[in-house]
Amino acid sequence: MSEFPVKVEDISQVKKKMSFEIPWVVIVNKYYWQELDERGIVTLSRPEIEQDGLKENTNFSFSASFETEPDIEPQGHKGMELEKVNITVSDADMEKRLQEIRKMFATMQDVTEDRAAVIGDFVTIDFKGTMDGEALPELQSDNYLLELGSNRFIPGFEEQLVGMKNGETKEVNVTFPADYHEKKMAGKDVVFKVTLNGLKEQKLPEIDENFIKNFDKYNTLEDLMNDVRKSMEEQCKRQSDSQLDEKIIDALLNANVFDAPPSLVERQIFYMISDTQKRMKSAGMDEKNAMELSFRMHDQFKKEAEKTVKTFLLIKKIAEKEALAATDDDIDNKIKELAEIHHADYEVVKSAYDNEDRINTLKSDIIQKKVFDFIKREANIKEVEKVGMEQEAAE
Repeated sequence: MSEFPVKVEDISQVKKKMSFEIPWVVIVNKYYWQELDERGIVTLSRPEIEQDGLKENTNFSFSASFETEPDIEPQGHKGMELEKVNITVSDADMEKRLQEIRKMFATMQDVTEDRAAVIGDFVTIDFKGTMDGEALPELQSDNYLLELGSNRFIPGFEEQLVGMKNGETKEVNVTFPADYHEKKMAGKDVVFKVTLNGLKEQKLPEIDENFIKNFDKYNTLEDLMNDVRKSMEEQCKRQSDSQLDEKIIDALLNANVFDAPPSLVERQIFYMISDTQKRMKSAGMDEKNAMELSFRMHDQFKKEAEKTVKTFLLIKKIAEKEALAATDDDIDNKIKELAEIHHADYEVVKSAYDNEDRINTLKSDIIQKKVFDFIKREANIKEVEKVGMEQEAAE
């Protein structure tokens, strides 16, 4: 018996018709995958099938359209002219970091004297925003805690709260940024009615020998200072290396112009949306709003996603051209490195990578580092010294 439905009907006394209900997709799948395998073609997307169906005395034919990796012959990855900025920790950097550490142990106290709010205060406010005379639910909140000067709110909002006192209500006029993620508010003028319900100030501890008691790993103030400086120097190195890598990526993309496969771009955008949702939820946003807001950012993510996909494909092609691969020893050493970083047992970390997807991710990271190291060895790199993390970030 056939595995597919078969129907037999009389056409005349001397002729019968046997109909086989074989889905055309069964036939397509058999020969489509067979041809891909024989030709060594790797697809990136599901095929778009065009066919006319089965007809009597006619060969069945179909066509399949699908995305593949672009055929790139990488150029410009040897002999690059690059500038590397070596960043040195400044006294201002140290002072800023120490202030951040002090804030970690700060206490909040109600302002008892009759004074107005100043930059650095924490205010509890009710606010309701109207745009074109219409009150919008997403522009209102009660008992919202805000640090003045934190720049967490719409530009120009926090500054207008300076000078307010407890119980006072005022109107605050702001213009939303032109690139604001909520498109209906982008570039729009909004009027907020704001009531100040509470005023608090931070009390920062002095950094002295008593302050050291907050930490188990420091015995003296000098131990703390040395560790802070060491941590910042490591951060400077990472920042310097990251900037150089970004210059390499830009140079590669300028030397190799091609279109990113749309399916890979969409996949990367989906990953970015998922990551944004997680960060929003961890920051306290409810799941529904986090999902709606992150999906609205689809178009904003596209340019970055295209760059990420193109970079990935170029690195892969350079690795193939220069025979750069991730060996078993490379993988083992990377797992040991991860175990050391996370202060975890080697066997525990190794077992966490005991699946193909995670190992492939690890291999990809290793190959990417090898490609960047190769490019740097082949490049002409001019090193420039700069003092100050803030100065370098601004530039």
